[in-house]
Amino acid sequence: MRRSTSLPLAVSFALAATILVGGCSGSESEESGSTASRSARERVAAFTCPDRATGAGETRNGPSEGEKLQVRTTVAPITSIVANVAGGLADVRGLIPEGTNSHTFEPRPSMAADLESADVVFVNGLQLEEPTKELAESNVGPDGQIVELGTLALDEDQYLYDFSFPRSGGKPNPHLWTNPPMARCYAETVASVLAKADPANAAQYRANLAAYVRKIDALDRAMVEATRTVPRQNRRLLTYHDAYAYFAARYGWQVVGAVQPSDFEEPTPKEVAALIDQIRDEDIPAVFGSEVFPSDVLEQIAKESGAAYVDELRDDDLPGAPGDPDHSFLALMRFDFATMVEALGGDPVALDRFDPSDTAADTASYPQ
Repeated sequence: MRRSTSLPLAVSFALAATILVGGCSGSESEESGSTASRSARERVAAFTCPDRATGAGETRNGPSEGEKLQVRTTVAPITSIVANVAGGLADVRGLIPEGTNSHTFEPRPSMAADLESADVVFVNGLQLEEPTKELAESNVGPDGQIVELGTLALDEDQYLYDFSFPRSGGKPNPHLWTNPPMARCYAETVASVLAKADPANAAQYRANLAAYVRKIDALDRAMVEATRTVPRQNRRLLTYHDAYAYFAARYGWQVVGAVQPSDFEEPTPKEVAALIDQIRDEDIPAVFGSEVFPSDVLEQIAKESGAAYVDELRDDDLPGAPGDPDHSFLALMRFDFATMVEALGGDPVALDRFDPSDTAADTASYPQ
C-alpha cells in the first residue's frame, strides 16, 4: 500500500523484519505456522466463488432513459475491475486517489453529496477502507446499495492473518485481488449486481464479464507457468507490505516477512545487524520494496545481506496514468508477478506474453 511518506516505512522495516524474517516469535508465529493458518491457506488455494457472490445484488428498475447507472468504487484495482465489467454503460468513479493509504484515507466531505446519488458503491470490505465505507453508509440514498466484494468472496475460515494483519489485531488481510481467482469472483459479483441494478443492459454486462474473466484466467495460467520456472526454495517473499498473502496461497509461495509501518523509532545498529544476519541465514534472494518509496536504509540492508533490492512493487497503484493502455488491474498484476518471478530466479516469459489490454471500454474516473 503506498504511504504518504517514505521515512517511517524505511525505519519500521528494520524493526518489523528483524522480528519476522527467518521464523517468527510470540503471537506472530501462530499466524504463520499454526494448523489453522495452514488450513486457511489450503482453503484459499482451492478457492471457488460462492453463490452469495455470483448472485449478489438487489433488483432495481434501472436509471431513467438517457441516464447511466451511477457507480462508485474505492481502490483503483476495484475501479478497474468494475469499469471493465461496466464497459462504459455505467458512470464509474473511484473515490480513493491512487497512491493513498486506503486503510486511513479520510474522504473529503464533498464526497457525501456524490454518494447520495450513487446507485451502487463497490467496496472491498474486510476493513480495508473503513473511513470511506463509513462515509458511504452514512450518505448513500435509500435506493442505493453498498456491496462488499471481499466480504462476499470469503468465508471467515478462509481469512488469512499474517505479519501486517495479525489475528490479534482482528483485521484479516484484505488484499484478495492479488489472487486471480478471487479477482474473478469480484468481477462475477460486479456483473451480477450491475445486471440487477440496470436490467436493460444485463446481457451486455454478462458479455463484458465473459470477456474479462477469460483475461483473468489467462493471467492465472501464465502465473502458474511462470512459477514452475522459479526454484522451489526461492518462492519466498519479503515485501514492503503484506499484500500478497492470497497470491502466495494460490501459487504455493511463502511470505516470510513484510515491510510494514509498525514503529516510528529509529532501529538500533544491533537490530539492523540482526536483520542482515537473518536474511543471510534464510538465503532470501531478494528484498521487495515499493517503487514509490526509495530507501537508502532498505537498499543498504539488502546490499550487506547479499540480497537483491527490488524497489518496484505496487499493490493498488495502477501503472501509468488514466487513459494509458497499461493503467489497469490486469497490467498491474502482470507487472508485479513478472517482477517477483524474475528477481527470484525464474523466467517471466509466460507473463510477458500475456496481453492485459482491457476487454471493454474503461471510462472510469480515477482520482489522482
